[in-house]
Amino acid sequence: MHTRWMDIKAHDGGSFKGYLALPHHADKGAKGPGIVLIQEIFGVNAHIRGVADQYASDGYTVLAPDMFWRMQPMVDVGYGPEDMQKGMGYMQKMDFAAGLMDLAATVAALRGLRECTGKVASIGYCMGGMLSYLCAAGAGVDAAVCYYGGGIHTRLAEAGKIKCPLLFHFAGEDAHIPAAAVESVKQTFAGREGVRIDVYPGANHGFNCWDRAAYKQQSAALARGRTLAFLATTIS
Repeated sequence: MHTRWMDIKAHDGGSFKGYLALPHHADKGAKGPGIVLIQEIFGVNAHIRGVADQYASDGYTVLAPDMFWRMQPMVDVGYGPEDMQKGMGYMQKMDFAAGLMDLAATVAALRGLRECTGKVASIGYCMGGMLSYLCAAGAGVDAAVCYYGGGIHTRLAEAGKIKCPLLFHFAGEDAHIPAAAVESVKQTFAGREGVRIDVYPGANHGFNCWDRAAYKQQSAALARGRTLAFLATTIS
């Protein structure tokens, strides 16, 4: 596995870091479709880097940008109560409009890498799930995957701007995203070609993260399989 941190130029000056994971044999010229992998509130931590490596092992060129760099570069925390408070604090102070511009810059940077074949999807978790949805509306991605994206139901006015394929993963027992919020997303995208919404019964928020108590192996495996199938038909 070939990984490194790279600099990404921000639209308004300065630069921020992104964790880059490359496909096998990238050193021999191998390329892959691009994935912008968007963090939870815990930063580009060990788990997010592990997920990036996982998708790189499937042949994708993956770039996970540091979304909190404007407040504190390279945030990397775990999942304890203090970590949760710290992460929530960063999210509450985050300028989401500037963050979306940073994601557009990340998409452009990824497309410009010789290891990327051109098409780019966004995949995000929790806060990143919401940001992946906004990427579909305004960051120029070719497809987007949203894992338990909190607050998407408050930004459904953006749905009309979305022209690319979308895949939503929601937890059936999510303590942070009410069933009514999921239903409003379903209603908004009802009948839209290229949009799939899956709900995982018995799963809670964060079910994809193997480092959290909420991890649910069956749901995580099923969602990952669906995500890989989705990527194979949209950006590969």
